[in-house]
Amino acid sequence: MKTSDTGIKLIKQFEGLRLKAYKAVSTEKYYTIGYGHYSADVKPNMEITEACAELFLRYDLEKTENIVNNCNRTWNQNQFDALVSFTYNCGQVNLYKLIRNRNNEQIAEAMLLYRKAGGKVLNGLVKRRKAERELFLKGC
Repeated sequence: MKTSDTGIKLIKQFEGLRLKAYKAVSTEKYYTIGYGHYSADVKPNMEITEACAELFLRYDLEKTENIVNNCNRTWNQNQFDALVSFTYNCGQVNLYKLIRNRNNEQIAEAMLLYRKAGGKVLNGLVKRRKAERELFLKGC
């Protein structure tokens, strides 16, 4: 599956567009740029264009979609989009923890637990998880 426009819009909404490298939380190992592109290739004071941010997003989305597609589960489009957004933000290991031995209702509820960064509950993550949960449950 591929991420729909709804899923991409959700990711962009919560990641925001930042054309200069930053650390959302000071304890992070790497810098972030664009629509949440977090990688060793992002250096302090690095600046990019919006077109470059779109390219990073498409590259990161492809990797994230592959992770979700390889879970040996069947998802509807909304579930897939929600899990891509979740994985884009929380990573592969947390996706596997989220879905392991859980049915869809349990997955939706467990999403809400992933709301901390640097050991602190962040309001933005609370809102994101709620939006992902709502999308995951939409049409079920």
